[in-house]
Amino acid sequence: MARNLSTHRSRHQNDWKTHLALSLAVFLVSAPLIFAIIKSTQVSSDVLSPKLLPGGAFLDNLRNVWTDAHLGRYMLNSLLVAFCVTTGKTILSLLAALAFVYFRFPLKGAAFVLVLLSLMLPTEVLIIALFDLVSRDLKWADTYQAIIIPFLASATGTFLFRQHFMNIPASLADAARIDGCGPLRFLTAVLVPMSWNTVGALAVIQFVYAWDQYIWPLVIMQKDDKQVVQVGLRKLIEVGGQTDWGAVMAGAIVTMLPPLIVFTLLQEQFSKGFALTEDK
Repeated sequence: MARNLSTHRSRHQNDWKTHLALSLAVFLVSAPLIFAIIKSTQVSSDVLSPKLLPGGAFLDNLRNVWTDAHLGRYMLNSLLVAFCVTTGKTILSLLAALAFVYFRFPLKGAAFVLVLLSLMLPTEVLIIALFDLVSRDLKWADTYQAIIIPFLASATGTFLFRQHFMNIPASLADAARIDGCGPLRFLTAVLVPMSWNTVGALAVIQFVYAWDQYIWPLVIMQKDDKQVVQVGLRKLIEVGGQTDWGAVMAGAIVTMLPPLIVFTLLQEQFSKGFALTEDK
């Protein structure tokens, strides 16, 4: 009895230490966000001070950045770009994975290796050649096509769907072929309903990626009416002038909401989409 009591007490102490460590880690990770939320409620004169008490100027700061700095227009542009990029990448990734798993063609393995190698080439490496192609050859500068179409292909999505499709029994494909089901119908009627978790996981990744685009829109877009929100936030910071940091913080907090909402809605699919075990 005493031994059981001692074991229970030791386990309780370990749980308390674990919860304390986890709480401290969460606080450290969320500290910048908490700081930004507090500063977004303060007037501009208090933002640069060591004052860490919330103020009552959040609505005024948000109103200034929403109307005067056209943050609403920038967010609408980013929503359009993120939606188109996410949808396009998902569709093209599904089609590419279908080809890699269920079709036979020469050099299929080499083609898939090239797809994986493209993961090692970030946009910054290709930005000069991409700028020449988009602006000089295609004449797409200052258009939505310039910040949507170059990002429609996704090596990450192709890899995720390929690995998922390879875990689906081949007998389903054989049965569909016997029933006269074509490749596209097999994809939409069989594979997609079995892949909603992977679709949701990819949607979260690609939406956040498209929403956070900064370098490429800054280079290719010169018109403010089609600019994205990340570049719009940067324009709030006056170089050599007086910056309203309260408005900047309020704008930063608001621009975090769409990715946060998307992740919240698809968090279950996101978790299951990257699970190492197959759901039964």
